[in-house]
Amino acid sequence: MKRTLLALTCLSAFSLAALAADNKKVEPDNTATNERDRSGETKTSGDQSNSSADLKTTQAIRQALMKDGELSMTAKNIKVITVNGHVTLRGPVKTAQEKAKIDQLAKSAAGGAQIDNQLDVKGSN
Repeated sequence: MKRTLLALTCLSAFSLAALAADNKKVEPDNTATNERDRSGETKTSGDQSNSSADLKTTQAIRQALMKDGELSMTAKNIKVITVNGHVTLRGPVKTAQEKAKIDQLAKSAAGGAQIDNQLDVKGSN
């Protein structure tokens, strides 16, 4: 009986150790993205203009994204940055179709503003 109990205890310990090894998460390495954003070469949300026209453009695009029931939550959470009538779209989307749909919605809602589509297709992961 003691041998059986000892064997089960050892087996359980090995199983738990194997599960713990499988559950280790690999932290994402976004160092390159952070360096790019700090370089000043790309638009970030801090670059959003406070002019009335730019704020209205950003708001119109954001509302168009939220109204679209086909876009994923990832796509709805992209950055929309408007500066002097120039709109920059940044962030991940799940599919190329979402990227194209967002571009179309932004062009339609922006009333002729220039759109710089920098969206990245990241897939469903």
